[in-house]
Amino acid sequence: MTTHAMIDLETLDTRPQCTVLSLGAVKFDPFSDAEPHSELYLKICVDDQNRLGRTTSDDTIAWWAKQDPKAMEEAFDQTGAVTVEQALEQLTKWVWGADKIWGHGYGFDLTIVEDMYRSAGKSIPYNFWQVMDSRTLFSVLPNGDPRKTMQTDLHNALADAYFQAKSVQIAYKELGVKR
Repeated sequence: MTTHAMIDLETLDTRPQCTVLSLGAVKFDPFSDAEPHSELYLKICVDDQNRLGRTTSDDTIAWWAKQDPKAMEEAFDQTGAVTVEQALEQLTKWVWGADKIWGHGYGFDLTIVEDMYRSAGKSIPYNFWQVMDSRTLFSVLPNGDPRKTMQTDLHNALADAYFQAKSVQIAYKELGVKR
């Protein structure tokens, strides 16, 4: 079985060195309809990220203020938050064995994760050639982004990762991608 990993972040800025509120991830087989599995959901301590010089932006905070209050409350809740080092240690163990690592858009989720590894002085646990971009994949679909017809619970990192993974499966099927 092929194992791909989808990672999604909720952040306080859009730059690579931004502060990450939460990380959601699922593993999945893009060649099947099987449910994504092996969920990982981490809240990352904002105060801990300040010592690494991670950034926030007024524009992103203003954007959050316009989102569903439930989504904003979940994103900003620091209950159970872990340090950057703890988050990266868990992610490193979790991502082991994945054939491909997906993010939604060049220059966002995986670029931020990689910057976080670098700022903490840790090795990135995957190779550049494993990185895939679901935003580009969805843009070539004749019917557009599959998430638009099925996703609820927007801006929850774990829910976003789940629906992005399901949408990759739909895209592969629609485009006839077979291994």
